[in-house]
Amino acid sequence: MTKRIFRSIFLVALAVFIAGTALIMGALYSYFSGVYEEQIQEEASYLSTAVEEMGLDYLEGLESGSHRITWVGSDGTVLFDNAANEDAMENHADREEIQEAMNGGTGESERYSSTLSQRSYYYALALSDGSVLRVSGEQYTVLSLVVSIWYYILLVLVAALALSLFLASRVSKAIIRPINEIDLEHPEEGDTYEELAPLLGRIAAQNRQIRAQIDEMKTKQQEFATITENMNEGLLVIDQETEVLSYNNAALRLLGASKVEGSVFSLNRSEQFRHAVDQALHGQHSFDLMELSDRTYQLIANPVYEHGKVVGAVLLLLDVTEREERDKLRREFTANVSHELKTPLTSISGFAELMKNGMVKSEDIAHFAGNIYNEAQRLIVLVGDIIRLSQLDEGTTGLEKSQIDLAEITKAVVDRLHSAAEQRGITFDLQLESAMVQGNAQILDEMVYNLCDNAIKYNRDQGKVRVSVSPNAGHPKLVVSDTGIGIPYADQARVFERFYRVDKSHSKEIGGTGLGLSIVKHGAAYHDAKVELESVPGKSTTVQVLF
Repeated sequence: MTKRIFRSIFLVALAVFIAGTALIMGALYSYFSGVYEEQIQEEASYLSTAVEEMGLDYLEGLESGSHRITWVGSDGTVLFDNAANEDAMENHADREEIQEAMNGGTGESERYSSTLSQRSYYYALALSDGSVLRVSGEQYTVLSLVVSIWYYILLVLVAALALSLFLASRVSKAIIRPINEIDLEHPEEGDTYEELAPLLGRIAAQNRQIRAQIDEMKTKQQEFATITENMNEGLLVIDQETEVLSYNNAALRLLGASKVEGSVFSLNRSEQFRHAVDQALHGQHSFDLMELSDRTYQLIANPVYEHGKVVGAVLLLLDVTEREERDKLRREFTANVSHELKTPLTSISGFAELMKNGMVKSEDIAHFAGNIYNEAQRLIVLVGDIIRLSQLDEGTTGLEKSQIDLAEITKAVVDRLHSAAEQRGITFDLQLESAMVQGNAQILDEMVYNLCDNAIKYNRDQGKVRVSVSPNAGHPKLVVSDTGIGIPYADQARVFERFYRVDKSHSKEIGGTGLGLSIVKHGAAYHDAKVELESVPGKSTTVQVLF
């Protein structure tokens, strides 16, 4: 902009200089031409008076001057000429100024010589005897004057150009300086040209709009970053060339990487991962399972379109290990339930079929009926345990909580199991203190019963079961320990799973449904309690429930 202003000012100054110079020279030429003509006219008037009195003698006695003097007779014959031989001159009767003088007393004319670039001015006065006295002079034209003084004009032009350049530079900078000093962040606060006020107002409005949009974008970006960084799922955004455009820390954590460099394949090169990425970049949705570091992940890859063309993909990595384990447990549970239900039903069906076909002696009917009854009771207990576990899983027991003394429930349970313990010579060591629990009596009873029942079943003959209840500084604690066979270290983490048995070969002899510790675990969760197990194989097992 400075260059344009400079160029404009310079060209205007140059044009004004040239036009001014031409006008001045024209005006001066016109002025001096008038003065020159007046001088010739005055000289002609003086000479005419002298010629009237003295005639030809006066003209011949004049010294040669700058003007040409010609005396023409009434018939046009040249009587005298101070610049040429009058005898060799042609008749002047046809000359314009001569004719005007003969007819009107005075006459004048101008003639130009393009060859000599000169202007000739002629002035004629008629004398009393009919003759005409003419005075003429030569004057340079404007062009000839310019040519004659070109050196000085050139010097003036150069000086004018230098002055124009200097002034144009200073003026253009002075004009631009207030504009350059405008604070574009706060354009309305600056001191500048009034004509720029509408433009500065629009810039200020646009700045406010841009700042609002930037703030909104920053807010959305922060929200997106907050959401993605707090996701447990890994998020990756890639372009068509598999370059990673965006990611969250969860993606690096799940893929076991510390940083991203270039292609997404630098994070993982497994067949499932590459297949999912390739499918997404070819416009297909992909759902694959991956195994990484003993964990199971679901990889979801979706293509990203722009104007109908795939420009990248979004990869979502979910840790589904627990879900897969739950599915596995559910399948195992279904298989175990089927097995546990099928065994007593098969026995009942077999005994009933024998009795139906009359293949049982009358004296054995009571025995077979007793077997059917026992298997039916086993089914009832099994179904009841399954229903209870389902209710605890769903949190829909339909039972209300109240303040219950855990010691009283424990004492009642031990009394019910006393006969079973006596059959194997097992004694109870009770250390019961009153401890109030906000819970459900039926569930608490089942928890204590299963712990004590297991302590008897998996104990040694003539063994001991120690049961203690203590308030424990406001956090009631139940501890059941035995002197039994213990639990192998490899199985201790799984004994709370449904239907899990450490020694399946002796499950029939020991009895039970295999759901006891599962009920204890879910009952503890229902009461916001914590279950801990310690066991030394071949020596003892201790289960602690901390409310």
